[in-house]
Amino acid sequence: METKLGNIVLKNPVIPASGTCGFGLEMSGWMDMNRLGAIAIKGTTREARYGNPQPRIAECGATGMLNAVGLQNPGVDEVIAKEWPALRAVYQGPIIANVSGFSIDDYTYTCRRIDQETDAAIIEVNISCPNVHNGGMAFGTTPEAAAEVTRAVKAVTAKPVFMKLSPNVTDISAIARASVNAGADGLCLINTVLGMRIDIRRRKPVLANRYGGYSGPGIFPIALRMVNQVSKACPGTPVIGCGGITTAEDVIEMMMAGASAVEIGAANLTNPQACTQIIDRLPQLMDELHIDHLQNIIGIA
Repeated sequence: METKLGNIVLKNPVIPASGTCGFGLEMSGWMDMNRLGAIAIKGTTREARYGNPQPRIAECGATGMLNAVGLQNPGVDEVIAKEWPALRAVYQGPIIANVSGFSIDDYTYTCRRIDQETDAAIIEVNISCPNVHNGGMAFGTTPEAAAEVTRAVKAVTAKPVFMKLSPNVTDISAIARASVNAGADGLCLINTVLGMRIDIRRRKPVLANRYGGYSGPGIFPIALRMVNQVSKACPGTPVIGCGGITTAEDVIEMMMAGASAVEIGAANLTNPQACTQIIDRLPQLMDELHIDHLQNIIGIA
């Protein structure tokens, strides 16, 4: 079940997605953390953020959920000083640090701090955040902005940088190519799809923020299509596939589409043992499908 993200070896391809397992310690009571291929910790920003007002979670039946949490976190200095050591006490595998920002300076400051102070295996840069100096447009919505963030981050860190792409765009392949041409070591996709729910009795949006990120099984076909497009547009660049993965079958499908590893997101919020259950199922499924090594199926479809 071993796979690679660049030069980083994972014992299996299963990674809890950022924002769905806190800073890792929160999940340690539910699973043996060291069984994971890697872990992506909660999104970290330069300064502490309290997030959006409540309510900020809306269930969408069996298809998934909306969230507008708003990147709640204690800020990079607190994460480095407290959250990182607490996670290392229960987990010895690769850690993926997820970074968000609202300006180029935000991204570079946070990535530089993580580069200097932690043993992060990968820095995952979330470019779905609004650029406050450009009318609030997300960095990940144009190739030019995505490339600008990538170049800036690569200039301040020696760690592998994976750009986490937004699906809320017209041409995700163009944004992926721009990121890789600017120096990205890998890509992660997709982030959540922008959505909305209305409380018909109150005649108001369910979320205080009005709109939120839609995740869960309902977005899996969209994620699969985009991972396939990007893996073909950027051959040789490792891709982490995420978006609606809930079963070992989904993992195999995502890897056949072109992903070298996967991130499990919303499934963790309904079942804290989702990742380990998928890991348990994978060897049996590989036998059923006559797969000797997962790396042999990456992009095979």
